[in-house]
Amino acid sequence: MARNTLCLIAGSILVNLGTVLPGQAKLPELAFQQTPSPQILAPDQRALQRAEGILNHIRIPDGFEISVFALVPNARHMAVSPSGRTLIVGTRWEDVWEISLDGNLEQVQDVQRFAPGITFDIPNGPCFAPDGDLYISERNRILVFPEYERAVQDGEVRAYEFVPQDDLIPVSEESGVHTARVCRIGPDNKFYVSLGQPYNVSPPAKQALYEETGIGGIVRFDRDGTNREVYTYGLRNAVGMDFNPANNELWFTDNQVDGMGDDIPPGELNRQTAPGQNFGFPWYGGGDTRTIPYKNAEVPAGLVFPEVEMDAHAADLGMTFYRGSAFPEAYQGGIFNAQRGSWDRTEPIGARVMFTSVADDGSAAETSVFADGWIAEDGSYRGRPVDVVELPDGSLLVSDDTADVLYRITYDNSH
Repeated sequence: MARNTLCLIAGSILVNLGTVLPGQAKLPELAFQQTPSPQILAPDQRALQRAEGILNHIRIPDGFEISVFALVPNARHMAVSPSGRTLIVGTRWEDVWEISLDGNLEQVQDVQRFAPGITFDIPNGPCFAPDGDLYISERNRILVFPEYERAVQDGEVRAYEFVPQDDLIPVSEESGVHTARVCRIGPDNKFYVSLGQPYNVSPPAKQALYEETGIGGIVRFDRDGTNREVYTYGLRNAVGMDFNPANNELWFTDNQVDGMGDDIPPGELNRQTAPGQNFGFPWYGGGDTRTIPYKNAEVPAGLVFPEVEMDAHAADLGMTFYRGSAFPEAYQGGIFNAQRGSWDRTEPIGARVMFTSVADDGSAAETSVFADGWIAEDGSYRGRPVDVVELPDGSLLVSDDTADVLYRITYDNSH
């Protein structure tokens, strides 16, 4: 397999060995200073008390319980290994965190710095493949750590530049806006990654470039990093996606246009039924609300409108289909998604976990609030949920990048 190779030996030394992908130039050799491994975060009792204090305000359905699972700085998107033994947590800064899931999940977990020899750039989106390969999606690079858990046991972890630095998007389109990537391995064994576009409403002059590169969409690759193609068009900033295990269809959230008022346009939960579908941005700012710059522009044929319209500006981010059986039957096969909460609204909304049931035909049935209480009475945020992921025992983790915590939601079967 031809890849740009980064070698991380026992978590300490990283070297670019200079192998290349077909048609790409050899990268210069890089060396990183040796660092201790592992680097375990010191317990912070005051932070733990603050996080546990938030729990007193969370409203959740009867029979469910929420607890502090771990203290994780800037916790964003999460990935659980196929074995269920490892949790990886991304951030919008320079750190990636790792948690062993082999211990007692009822206790607050130890957190260690992942791959401390690597300097990451907005490593928001980790994802595992069924064979154990771990991918880290950055602002403009994607790394892969083949068979990560086995490599840890062998004492030699290797990382490859699955998509080399500056090849994910053109450097001219790098931004501090909408750069939080998320990824999944699809049922077709291809790698999928979302590429938010760096504007509130992208200008017409950028449209051809964005359609060609997949910016404002979702692109997919073969697992050797080749055969890049745009799978999804017409998105503004999708920061959550998952495949329906019942029929392999791709679903994703999408954050919609700011500055149009408190109640428009709606946020989106989308369902994709075929490759190449277009979901309407920038002609539509969310749902069927036309954007001002494109209000008189001709609309492409065959646009797909959202499966679910969410509250405007609630900031729907991470999502997952619930595959387990620990929760009541009404939740099985449905979608949990996190709303980080509004900034562009007179009265704040969001900062909660939503649930959408899915009908037998694969369509969305009903959407409701599952857990809330992260917004205080004065409108300030106690915390801001970002992502949801299912643990092997069927419990649910919720990340919070404002309170720097992971919450665990369980169900008491005695109810």
